[in-house]
Amino acid sequence: MPTVGEQLRAAREHLNLTIHQVADGTKIKTDHIRALEDSQWKVFSAPVYIRGFVRSYAGNLKLDVPKVMQELEAELARTRDYAEPPRLSGSHRGPLDFIMLQISRVKWQFVFPLILTLAVGGAIYFGIRAMKSSQPKGDPYSKLGNGLYRASARDAQITLPLPTNSPAPRR
Repeated sequence: MPTVGEQLRAAREHLNLTIHQVADGTKIKTDHIRALEDSQWKVFSAPVYIRGFVRSYAGNLKLDVPKVMQELEAELARTRDYAEPPRLSGSHRGPLDFIMLQISRVKWQFVFPLILTLAVGGAIYFGIRAMKSSQPKGDPYSKLGNGLYRASARDAQITLPLPTNSPAPRR
């Protein structure tokens, strides 16, 4: 007994249609049509796409759609990947899944204004605190001393050179 893909290919060839003509009529990509005709179900991410494409393809070729769909279901039931319906939830839930679930339950129309108010209040508080700490406390020149230079004993032994570019004497 021919597979569903072989039936679709035989019907297309009987009508003298190219894969591109079928793609234009069904709006299915040519790669997907080739995969359907070759019964390469792994190309599709979910069985719902297989069923929808086969239904559309068989209808375009004027085949008996309910019969083709029954044969497709029997063929998919024999495969390991599509024998049972896919699970709607994953088997492993990690901490990120829990966090995302909790975030999705938050009423953001109430929480967002609260967060915004706290952020603006914090910015104002830290801004005022930074301005106060940057202002000098008291006279900044009070710790400079009287401004007299006191040479150390080592500096007293060093003599400075005399300037050589003194003004020329007047005549």
